[in-house]
This record gives sequence, C-alpha cells and structure tokens, in this order.
Amino acid sequence: MSQSLITVTIKLFAIYQEVYGVPELIRKFPLETTVSDVLSIIIQEHPQLKKWQSVTRFSINYQFVEADAKLEDGDELVFIPPVSGG
Repeated sequence: MSQSLITVTIKLFAIYQEVYGVPELIRKFPLETTVSDVLSIIIQEHPQLKKWQSVTRFSINYQFVEADAKLEDGDELVFIPPVSGG
C-alpha cells in the first residue's frame, strides 16, 4: 500500500539558496506534514542551516504562517531568513 503524498514547492532565499545552490526544491511529503517538519528535513540535509532555524519566517502561498501550519498538495512554501546587507 502506498501512503498518500503531497507535492510541495520550497522556495529558497538568501542563505538557504546559497547552501542548496538552487532557487527552489520540489519535494513529496506525507499528508499532515508541517512547515517545521520540512525545516527539520532541510536542516538534516544541511546542518549548517541550523543557526538560522529560530529566525526564519515562513509563508505558504504568499501568506505568513507559523511553523506548525500543515502543508497541502501543491503548496508553495517559502523560507524567509533575515536578510542582512553586505
């Protein structure tokens, strides 16, 4: 039996884009996946992003959300780290 999966586009900005080297990721997740679940996966893949975890904001489909927001199929999730001049 296959578990139902949702497809989510993850838009990456600033440090996230630098680390991944791409502007977006398209990933499949189980139903009931939250924003914080996705962030945990991202940090597992690139542990150097952990220091940005507590200061990153999130949006789903152009609406700011909290980390416990559940994702739905076709959502566009954006990680918005603080942007500093440089």
